[in-house]
Amino acid sequence: MPLTNLNALKTRKKNSVVRLTRNSKIFKTIIHAIQEKKGEAILSLDLRQIPEAVADFFIICQASNPNQLRAIADFVEKDVKEKCLENPYKHEGKQAQQWILIDYVNIVVHVMLPEPRKFYRLEEMWSDAPSLEHLG
Repeated sequence: MPLTNLNALKTRKKNSVVRLTRNSKIFKTIIHAIQEKKGEAILSLDLRQIPEAVADFFIICQASNPNQLRAIADFVEKDVKEKCLENPYKHEGKQAQQWILIDYVNIVVHVMLPEPRKFYRLEEMWSDAPSLEHLG
């Protein structure tokens, strides 16, 4: 189930050569793609100062139903490929349609339905990371 989505992050290391910021093209592209598909409660967590973090940023958003969940995830991948020429290292959860994780190594995107988001509370798990809300 969805916890395997987080386990997928254990098999790779973040790229410490590439230092991303919220002004990086890939970061802005992901946020814009989520906004285009009406993703809700968009939050980015800056994990750069947390040594055990698996990425520089987590971007978390919510979809209201499985169709929107899939549409957001698909559009993020399409837009990032077109504008940044990057494919995800890995993605998880497209079959379960509760929580889709898209791993770009230094940025990990979490597209979640309301129930898994409330249950896993990623924002609280990484509460020592500075967060920024992005309006839809």
